[in-house]
Amino acid sequence: MIRRFDLPPDSTRRYTRRPGVYAILRLGSDILLTHQDAPVPEFQLPGGGIDPGEHPLAALHREVLEETGWKMTLGQRLGAFRRFTYMPEYDLWAEKVCVVYLARPALRVGPPTEHGHSAVWAPIATAVGVLRNPGDRHFLSSVL
Repeated sequence: MIRRFDLPPDSTRRYTRRPGVYAILRLGSDILLTHQDAPVPEFQLPGGGIDPGEHPLAALHREVLEETGWKMTLGQRLGAFRRFTYMPEYDLWAEKVCVVYLARPALRVGPPTEHGHSAVWAPIATAVGVLRNPGDRHFLSSVL
């Protein structure tokens, strides 16, 4: 059973399962986050949805590059969680199944290419406090 974070599912809604993959990008005592300015401004672990037919690790490398402008080297799989949420950018109620990896930023290629995202370095303790998603906070706290 995968641990759930955030609100329980609403029995009156139909949820679409959305697998995703995310990275805790640690370099020394700092973490590389992405800040998404819309639809709600928030700090997030870099990562996102896995496209149909895409390998999860390929999706992670693609998402990290798009959202931060960095290439990465993969470390260990830390675990998974799920959350039930509304995704306004897709007009979709989703059951997000999120797999989290520990990784290392390896090479800055340029600025993020995903619209509305910016790369932000933060000390680990600060990063835990600014992440909006409780699943992200849980896994980042586990590497403290």
